[in-house]
Amino acid sequence: MKRSPTAGKQLSFQAKLENWAKGMDYCAVPVPASITKALGTKAAVLVMARVNDSKPFKVSLFPAGGGQHYIRIKAKVREETKTKVGDRIRIRFTVLDRADVTIPADLAAALRAERLTDEFKALPPGRQNFIIRRIDEAAKPETREKRIQEATVEAHRGREKKLGARKKA
Repeated sequence: MKRSPTAGKQLSFQAKLENWAKGMDYCAVPVPASITKALGTKAAVLVMARVNDSKPFKVSLFPAGGGQHYIRIKAKVREETKTKVGDRIRIRFTVLDRADVTIPADLAAALRAERLTDEFKALPPGRQNFIIRRIDEAAKPETREKRIQEATVEAHRGREKKLGARKKA
């Protein structure tokens, strides 16, 4: 099971919403083994998901060992769908292509201003998508700006790593 899941593949299942981390408001749903088998990978899988009739949201099915995946259901989605721990929910998702990265305009401008666009694009696509998802999920403008700054710091690290490798060669 090493191949990448096919982008555009649509799957759905029902499962019970679990509190995944005791003492924290971190809820997730176990992905059935049949879905993991259909995906053909034990690695993380980027998807566009819906819970019941929620708005679509980007999330990764994350591996939890032993070939098991989980999907995190954030508080915002649980509030929208009026669901709580123990409720049975329906999840529908479409597999996304990790290599298809759309950089938001404000992040692109910050990267351009520091001449870091190439360094950001050199990050693995999964990492780029994770950074962008965190930026897009920011509830407050100041949080979004802080996360954009964090993205530029990560791109700077990539530049420094690249320069260090050149010096060693």
